[in-house]
Amino acid sequence: MKKNVISLNQLPTADIAAIIDQAVAMKKHPDDYAHSLSGRNLLMLFQKTSTRTRLSFELGIQELGGRAIVMDWDKSNFAISPISYEAKYVSRHVHMIMARLIRHEQLLELANSASVPVINGCCNRYHPTQGLADLLTIYEEAGTFKGVTIAYVGIHNNVANCLAAGGTKMGVRVILITPEVNEASWDAQLMAQAEQTGLLEVTKDISAIKKADFVYTDTWVDMEHYHSPEYAAEKERRLQTMMPYQLRPEILSSQQIIMHDMPIHPGLEIAADLVYSPQSRIFDQAENRLHVEKSLMLHLQSS
Repeated sequence: MKKNVISLNQLPTADIAAIIDQAVAMKKHPDDYAHSLSGRNLLMLFQKTSTRTRLSFELGIQELGGRAIVMDWDKSNFAISPISYEAKYVSRHVHMIMARLIRHEQLLELANSASVPVINGCCNRYHPTQGLADLLTIYEEAGTFKGVTIAYVGIHNNVANCLAAGGTKMGVRVILITPEVNEASWDAQLMAQAEQTGLLEVTKDISAIKKADFVYTDTWVDMEHYHSPEYAAEKERRLQTMMPYQLRPEILSSQQIIMHDMPIHPGLEIAADLVYSPQSRIFDQAENRLHVEKSLMLHLQSS
């Protein structure tokens, strides 16, 4: 039976642990896995712009001996034909699909129609591969998940969902300091399940950041809206509302580790001088997308 990876909320805790453990091994000894997916094809389907997802998945499948086929949603017939028809067809030629789409509903239709595993490379509700890379980064730094606290400061979005779901599953205490919620991202069931673990705190109080070992932020405006004239008024409103929640040196201790999933807007969600701070693990976190996605693909093809 094929497995899809749509959300960390749907991925069993044991699977998350296995993917992280294998990612650690693959990062240390990449040559040991050089032919692990020889002859396998990965379709990479993009509706959203991408830097890290494009580079990490394409390199990842190649480093495992497989091949990537990159397809632009708007330059393919996915944009004009029922998704189910196109999904049935491409499944005959590839072994996995990584889809980076805007709307969660379209991702679900693709996953339900394809006969091969579908990996959510980001949608407006979830970003599971980023969540796995975040967990790998925390594990590398702390050596454990137990007793670790991470504070996410910003808009409640797809990244906040994956931190809440994946973090609490692995025993991490998660504090969401989220004065605003992206309505399209809200998942009441995911939040309820995370709250049941006793490891989730949701607040608007920026002082809660003091309780965290890791401090994480993300963009305040979704990338598809960032330069949109139609979104200009909402963008300005968000920036004014969120500026008190900017990560800046004076609200952090010298021991706290700084995280950001990128792309970064320096001077907005994070002060520019924090990006290259000795406390920053932002670029390690970005690199870890490669290692954890290699582990994820191998996990799916070995299941």
